[in-house]
Amino acid sequence: MRTVLLCALIAGALPMVAQQMSADGIPVKNPSTGMQLKDPPIDKGLSEGLNVPVFPKKDWLRQHFTPHIPHVELRPPARLQDFIVNGKLELSLKNYMDLVLINNTDIEIQRLSVEQPRNAITRAASIFDPLFQGRFAATRANSASTDLLAGAATLSQLSQPWNFQYQQTLSTGAQVTGGFTGQKLSTNSQFVTFNPAFTTNLNLSFTQPLLRGRGKLVTMLPISVARSRLRVSQYNFADTMLRLLATAETAYWNVIEARENLRVQEKALELADVSLKRAQRELELGASSQLDIYQPQAVYANAEIFVTQARYRLAQTEDALRRQIGVDLDPQVRKLPVVLTEPVTAPSDNAEIDKEAMVQKAMMLRPDLRSDRQSLDVDDLNIHIAKNALLPNLSLGGGYTTTGRGGTFFPRSSLTSTGPIVPIPGGVSDAFNQMFGFGFPTYNFSLTLSFPLRDRRAAADLADAAVQRKADMLQLRTDQQTARLDVLTAVNQVEQSRASVKLAVIARDLAQKRVEAEQKKYELGTTTIFFVLSAQADLTQAESNLVTQNVGYRRNMLLLMQRTGELLAERGVVLP
Repeated sequence: MRTVLLCALIAGALPMVAQQMSADGIPVKNPSTGMQLKDPPIDKGLSEGLNVPVFPKKDWLRQHFTPHIPHVELRPPARLQDFIVNGKLELSLKNYMDLVLINNTDIEIQRLSVEQPRNAITRAASIFDPLFQGRFAATRANSASTDLLAGAATLSQLSQPWNFQYQQTLSTGAQVTGGFTGQKLSTNSQFVTFNPAFTTNLNLSFTQPLLRGRGKLVTMLPISVARSRLRVSQYNFADTMLRLLATAETAYWNVIEARENLRVQEKALELADVSLKRAQRELELGASSQLDIYQPQAVYANAEIFVTQARYRLAQTEDALRRQIGVDLDPQVRKLPVVLTEPVTAPSDNAEIDKEAMVQKAMMLRPDLRSDRQSLDVDDLNIHIAKNALLPNLSLGGGYTTTGRGGTFFPRSSLTSTGPIVPIPGGVSDAFNQMFGFGFPTYNFSLTLSFPLRDRRAAADLADAAVQRKADMLQLRTDQQTARLDVLTAVNQVEQSRASVKLAVIARDLAQKRVEAEQKKYELGTTTIFFVLSAQADLTQAESNLVTQNVGYRRNMLLLMQRTGELLAERGVVLP
């Protein structure tokens, strides 16, 4: 019966915690009774990190005793072959952004920035990790006796102590300890009663903080801080993703702008070539002076220069685009020409943008502002930690010990007995039976109080926590002001781009009509080649300006989506 009671006591005091631990070491709720035994598990959406094995599973043995070195290997760019059409890399804006998300090295680097804060949650949960300790020792001692009571002229003793101990921190802040100690003592003394003698002890104890460090809230504070810091890092990652995606899409529009400018310059070169050939024909027929041929030749030479510059500018922007999608890492694909299929069209939406609605959207969606607000949660938790450190350290302790003795028994009535002594066989089982019989219990109770009469460190920590929170509140305010200004500026730029595109279309159409008019007048002989070439130059400038305004509108719309924080959703990007 006593053995059954002891087993129940051990099952209730020690393994209780281990049985109700989650895989990451945090106490969980009993699913069968619904009784709140421990704190709920960490939200898996925020605690996905290291998969820590538990003893004595094979994974635990493999992790701790196998000389394993983590293998890091970089994968090559993916899905590039899917967009090769007729020997060209053909990309729409959506396909291009998909490749950016898959292959952009800068984005891969930023993804890793979230892993360490995620692992910090696992590290913070280590306060609940149970600890097992075991020890065995053997000591042989031979010493010369100095008195008759030693029982031998040369006293020889063999001491073999062993102990096992289990420690666990509960969610309430209590520490429970269960330990078993034993010893085997052999000697050549003729006066000992048990030889060899076995002693065993079973110890159960706990220490519960009553002020500082008491309660689930305080115990879970490090984990809560780690969770909040993970959210901060996730918002920072989203903010970085906004900038990286905006940079990548800007590279796309840079290529389109360079391509369209090359088309404009090539068209100008064709016009200059036609004018030069006509002037040469007129010179051959004697219809014009030798002095009139120099201007068409100069215009044609300048047009060739502009075409050459536009080609090299296009090549530079294409190289920058290839880097964004990892094409430069593939020796085969990077040689292919790039064809971008996204059209450059005039804006079709002429509705006025609601500035205040855009500002409110930015206040809700921008990751940098959400990161600032999450930092305030971290500050609140740190203030709670600092306030708890000011409390006196009052703890309640208790323990229970039961002992047992056993071994080969030598009955003696006195030290001077001279009759034969018949030993009674025994062993360590006698000690265990006596220990589990609870016949020799020891109970203890303690109440410990300690506190500094003047705690400058804790007071300074609390003051620092309060200052940090105020600084973060001011940072949130200035970021909100900056966000408002950024959105208003972006809205003005979008509206300006709309108006500029409309005016650029009108200017291009008028320049085209002027070229046609000057050409007819030149054919009728009422004007000179100078005015024709001047009109052609103005048309080239108008077409180039229209390309710049169209692409500028795209860039400004991209900037507006970035500054309102809706770029990720608009491009279909879902962050983990």
